[in-house]
Amino acid sequence: MALRINEIFFSIQGESTWAGLPCLFVRLSGCPLRCHYCDTAYAFREGSQRSVDSLVAEVLANPCRLVEITGGEPLAQREVHGLITRLLDAGRTVLIETSGAIDTAEVDPRAHLILDWKTPGSGESRRMRPDNLERLRSHDEVKFVITSREDYEFARELTEREALLGRCRCVLFSPAHAQPGCSEITGTEGLNPKELAQWILEDRLQVRLQLQLHKFIWDPATRGV
Repeated sequence: MALRINEIFFSIQGESTWAGLPCLFVRLSGCPLRCHYCDTAYAFREGSQRSVDSLVAEVLANPCRLVEITGGEPLAQREVHGLITRLLDAGRTVLIETSGAIDTAEVDPRAHLILDWKTPGSGESRRMRPDNLERLRSHDEVKFVITSREDYEFARELTEREALLGRCRCVLFSPAHAQPGCSEITGTEGLNPKELAQWILEDRLQVRLQLQLHKFIWDPATRGV
């Protein structure tokens, strides 16, 4: 059993309710989406085949107990489920950063899903699977990357309609970080976090404003952080 891996690195978790903690990241190659604000377009094609056995050995050799499997889109490779389960069996806390475009039904229920639900500004909102929202558990999280007022209203309405605040661990609203030229499609100028903060406060919306911590610690273009 093998997976195409883009990179493995040890860093500070920059997103989700786990932000600020040391975390070991396993980034898989490939993604069926092409979001306008993508900051990991290099993972679309770059990578090499690794056996699941070798990946498990490398992850467990690091004493860090928190592991995130990300991409690209990690669930696009079916063999990832074996890796997830083996790491959970070994006592690791496993986070899965997934877009919502791939069926989550097979994900080990002990894993923590961070469902990156695509807004209209991504250019890929039509690819989302509503059944993935139905499967959310109390320890999962939903993230919306917000590029505009339209995106904010889309995310707010979906959060309210699906009663997400009562069904999952946290709902994250993350302003798009400026990524000029990063995407294969258009790149984006980003959204001022102050604007997003003001909208949330005006609506008394009980979501969490999320900034990508690693992009403030290191240069936003730095890989492996």
